[in-house]
Amino acid sequence: MPSALPIGDPAPPDGSLPAAALAGLGDRPFGVYVHVPFCATRCGYCDFNTYTAGELGTSASPASWLEGLRRELDLAASVLGTPPAVETVFVGGGTPSLLGSAGLGDVLDAVRSSFGLAPGAEVTTESNPESTSPEFFSAIRDAGYTRVSLGMQSAARHVLALLDRVHTPGRPVAAAQEARAVGFDHVNLDLIYGTPGETIADLQSSLDAVYSAGVDHVSAYALIVEEGTALARRVRRGELPMPDDDVLADKYELIDAAMTAQGLRWYEVSNWAASAEAACRHNLLYWQGADWWGAGPGAHSHVGGVRWWNVKHPAKYAELLATGASPAVGREILAEDDRRVERVLLELRLATGLPLDVLDADGQAEAKTAAADGLLDQTALDQGRCVLTDRGRLLADAVVRRLT
Repeated sequence: MPSALPIGDPAPPDGSLPAAALAGLGDRPFGVYVHVPFCATRCGYCDFNTYTAGELGTSASPASWLEGLRRELDLAASVLGTPPAVETVFVGGGTPSLLGSAGLGDVLDAVRSSFGLAPGAEVTTESNPESTSPEFFSAIRDAGYTRVSLGMQSAARHVLALLDRVHTPGRPVAAAQEARAVGFDHVNLDLIYGTPGETIADLQSSLDAVYSAGVDHVSAYALIVEEGTALARRVRRGELPMPDDDVLADKYELIDAAMTAQGLRWYEVSNWAASAEAACRHNLLYWQGADWWGAGPGAHSHVGGVRWWNVKHPAKYAELLATGASPAVGREILAEDDRRVERVLLELRLATGLPLDVLDADGQAEAKTAAADGLLDQTALDQGRCVLTDRGRLLADAVVRRLT
């Protein structure tokens, strides 16, 4: 089942934010994340806040969720006062493509109605390749979507089976080509590497499939065995081995070399893009500590150093909003030191790195040691920035711990 929400302070029933959080709103990039909690089946490795039709029964539906979403976006605009025009929209899940092109059009219309879109806004939807078609892509393109992210995970049939993925191995490539054919310039494919039983040949076949799709963005994530998932239970029973860190590192290096050879450069530890324009602006907004409103069950938001999260169940989400209450169930106001540590954690993952002066005196001393150890680029450090080396990317979490 999905993971638990974090522990925090109670969120105000009206969703109000401190004046300090609203100060400077609009000076920072602003985005909207929309969480679609519906999936046709549950993947064994996934701990996202998702529900199948059988799990929901009659307690919630896409229609009740959409009505709740409209109400939350209107609430958001009211809480923010004069809301900034939205620079990025990301519709994630779950499986947003289960809404169909008309449903996704309704989602974007709701964002436009409450906020408006900035000129040149990036609008992304995640999609399961099996619930897409040329007609689907054409319709969402007409609705205003500018970017599509497709869950490929692997081209190896036995890897997909272990992950409980239901799409056929060749479908993600075909879907990516269909999206490009109707005018999407920016298409992403997601990969997961390190699944038990995945060989180097399996991974290479996945990379070959990515090349053939002609996409301009690839995200590749090491498999994480999340507590509470079916995969974790299988590992605990000894049916499957835990992913090996050394094997994961070897596979990451293979992926990075392959992406570079195809003209895609890393701009974040797990993301490669063909150009600056191909990078996901919405995710950069997260990594650079900007502002976003997360709408939908279990969605997380951040504005001006205040972070909050919504109730998880779609029925409770819709019920609260129908009464005029905020769906937020908890929040935390980040202290300056917390914000600094979080900035190190996120910005260090970027190819542009982190300004050295963000670190305290101990952190700056550690940065010099990390450069001597080959984990940070010495030339960049001399210019006042902490930038991970290739080896440093493999040990990014350890470098963050040293610097904070």
